[in-house]
Amino acid sequence: MTPRIDAPPTTLRPGIDVPDHRGRTGLDQAGRGLDRNPAVVVRDVEVTSDGWHVLRRTTFDYRRRDGRWVTEQRESYDRGNGATILLYDAGRGTVLLTRQFRFPAYVNDHPDGMLIEAAAGLLDDDDPETAIRREASEELGVDVGTLRHVFDAYMSPGSVTERLHFYVAPYTPADQTGPGGGVAAEGEDIETIEIAFSDALAMIDDGRIVDGKSIMLLQWAALNGLCQVP
Repeated sequence: MTPRIDAPPTTLRPGIDVPDHRGRTGLDQAGRGLDRNPAVVVRDVEVTSDGWHVLRRTTFDYRRRDGRWVTEQRESYDRGNGATILLYDAGRGTVLLTRQFRFPAYVNDHPDGMLIEAAAGLLDDDDPETAIRREASEELGVDVGTLRHVFDAYMSPGSVTERLHFYVAPYTPADQTGPGGGVAAEGEDIETIEIAFSDALAMIDDGRIVDGKSIMLLQWAALNGLCQVP
């Protein structure tokens, strides 16, 4: 009698077949089936890390400019999309920014990791406008009124999928209705700083402001006459 050979049990993979620690499934499906660019054919997507965010290795065929097809691999880090805002007081010539510790900057030669930035955050499940109003309230304690969307940008398109939505909005001291400082339960410890717009521009020149999104917003404000520079 031939002995029965049972098939090996199927291993269910968290984040792919069953929910991971954040309740996500199908993390290996991102990019499969994309057909907007006929010169790119996705062949395989491998999830290499799914901690708080997701790192994927994607294999795809790419048609070069000379017509040859080649197979490439790229790693991409998916942390979701985000939004950022520059709050300005045109009458007083000030802007409202934050200062907080950023370990990735600290480990990459920043003197102390304390970065001066425009308020920002991930969208999570919100639309960009709702998300940035939430972040302005949490980080700066400001109840934002009229918002102006100025542009979107991919911040590091060679390796990070994030698209950031950029906003500006006026504020007055009366609009600061809360303490700000971020959400302590999420590990945030954020200082709110109000500085002259001219000083903020000078801080870009001398290297005290090195955060990309903040530089982009401040330069946009300067180019568009949002605040007066003495």
